[in-house]
Amino acid sequence: MGFRAKKIRWQHLDDEALLDCRFKDLGLKIEKCRVWEGIQQLYHELRERRIRFLPHCWFGEEWFSPDGIPGISIPFYLAHPRLKKLEARQMYDVEGGSPQQFMQLLRHEAGHAIMTAYQLSRKPECRRIFGSFTRSYPTYYTPRPQSRRYVLHLDWWYAQAHPAEDFAETFAVWLRPRSNWRSEYRGWPALKKLEYMDELMRSIPRKATLSRKRNKIEPVTIMSKTLRQHYREKKDYYGVNIKQFYDQELLRVFHTNPPPGRRRLAATFLQQIGPRLCIACARSTGEHPYTISQILKEMIQRCRELKLYVSDEEEIASMRSSVFLSFLIMNYLHRIRHRIPV
Repeated sequence: MGFRAKKIRWQHLDDEALLDCRFKDLGLKIEKCRVWEGIQQLYHELRERRIRFLPHCWFGEEWFSPDGIPGISIPFYLAHPRLKKLEARQMYDVEGGSPQQFMQLLRHEAGHAIMTAYQLSRKPECRRIFGSFTRSYPTYYTPRPQSRRYVLHLDWWYAQAHPAEDFAETFAVWLRPRSNWRSEYRGWPALKKLEYMDELMRSIPRKATLSRKRNKIEPVTIMSKTLRQHYREKKDYYGVNIKQFYDQELLRVFHTNPPPGRRRLAATFLQQIGPRLCIACARSTGEHPYTISQILKEMIQRCRELKLYVSDEEEIASMRSSVFLSFLIMNYLHRIRHRIPV
């Protein structure tokens, strides 16, 4: 059974106790949280562009804009610094944790909400520019980093995931204050999408929205699920199970018979540099930090089993460990999954 907000102040609980709290007992009110300022900023940007429709927002488990509902779910952990710390410890990442990233994601989700509100996916020209929005949504996608047919907004070339994401990313670039998209994308095929978005958005302010549903899909304010259950599910989604490692490559990074005076255990060394190693590899490979941390744990365990030691200087050993971990992810994990998760 979770803790009830009236009996205990969850903000001061340790992680283990906080994980047993139920979502609905946290008492989260979006209007009283820091994210409200960002939401008001979004509304200001929309009004500046003469867009009358303002998507409603609520706290959910993740970022998303539901099909058929012109609103935005904002992850609960952004409601309070204590919840952000828990998210970082559990998942090694806080998506939308900085003001800049929060607005990037909010503008992106607003693009989805605008499309739903005005049912823009029905427009033949919109489908011609971006593709079929009814196409099956992939669980993973393979980006083409060199392509100039898509705008660059969120990480990992997210516009390439699906036509709907291409629309939302293009909208976000167009909406961003002081966006210099005409010169930034000069010579890119993506410029035609931005020009179409500019024309499309100028044509809708005079029209009433076609979808006015204010439903809130899966709001955490009514959930009996505990945070522990939430993170268990989330970790299962991002987790991996690797039974074999590239021992030959691992033996190139570490050693079984180090020189005298250099008998630092590789497992201990990797544990110490683990947090920054996960972040660095996440940036270079596109995998979620939690997934990388699970691979690193397996790597540490294998070092123990092989009784490996560090014989290089710390800086060199750190660099070689990072290269090897990235190599492992790209050549083993991607051999199975082939695509970066959406």
